[in-house]
Amino acid sequence: MAMVLATELPVPDRDGVLTAAEACAAFGRGHVRAQLAARRWQRPRRGIIVRHNGPLTAPQTEWVALLGSPPGSALGGMTALLRDGLEGFTSPLPRVVIPEGRRRPAHPLCVPHWSRELSDADVHPLRTPRRTRPQRSLVDEASWCAWGQERHARSLVLAGVQQRLVVTRDLRDALTRRGPCRHRGLIIESILDAAGGVQSLPERDFDLIRRERRLPEPDRQSVGRRADGKYYLDVEWRRYDAGCEVHGIPHLAVRQWESDLERANEISIGGPRLLLFSSYAVRRHQQRVGDQLERLLRRGGWRG
Repeated sequence: MAMVLATELPVPDRDGVLTAAEACAAFGRGHVRAQLAARRWQRPRRGIIVRHNGPLTAPQTEWVALLGSPPGSALGGMTALLRDGLEGFTSPLPRVVIPEGRRRPAHPLCVPHWSRELSDADVHPLRTPRRTRPQRSLVDEASWCAWGQERHARSLVLAGVQQRLVVTRDLRDALTRRGPCRHRGLIIESILDAAGGVQSLPERDFDLIRRERRLPEPDRQSVGRRADGKYYLDVEWRRYDAGCEVHGIPHLAVRQWESDLERANEISIGGPRLLLFSSYAVRRHQQRVGDQLERLLRRGGWRG
């Protein structure tokens, strides 16, 4: 009967990162020990072998973090999102989501999180390395943002939709399974904005700002004309030659951004002085929005 040499066994394709058991099965225990003793290979943590002696790359660090975590764990948050193609963000340390109740990984170069929900609904069963689906990754990363980082949390959700990594329906489902979490209200607002499920201007919040400042009643959804037809303003005070627009979603797409700039310029040239706000600012930075609106109206002659 023919014998199969250890070196003929398949080696997992993980950028040269193996568990000790895999390395011994593929190359033989003696060979592994010799490579480690000669420092041609390295063992970044117990039970993990890397088949070179240089600095670990980012993908290798992620594999070490995942293989050194309890069974059932998955890369999550920003680490998983970057693997799935999210652009414009970075992740200094791998994030690993661990089944609730399991031990903390001994590997120091990772950020562990624990979760009750790591089924196929939230973890892709086929992608490697094992990681949470983009919708779950976005919800997790946004909820892991510290207090005071609300802008970053919102940007994550909107960027994921704009870059077509996720659709808003899947984000809502992932948030439902996620349960209570930090920034939940903000995440819901961001999903609605990304879906176009709210008006570009959050009218209730804007009215609150206006009433607190005792600003005059505006002409909403005012219609004006320009060379190529009509334009619409969310709010206009014709008497004071002032208006404003609120964007429900940041314009990361260059073509859309250029188009909006041209449109704003045309309005300002042929119509009122114009202020631009994000819906996030109207909801959560009302002091600044109110101050700028008041100064714009006073410049137009409003005396208050």
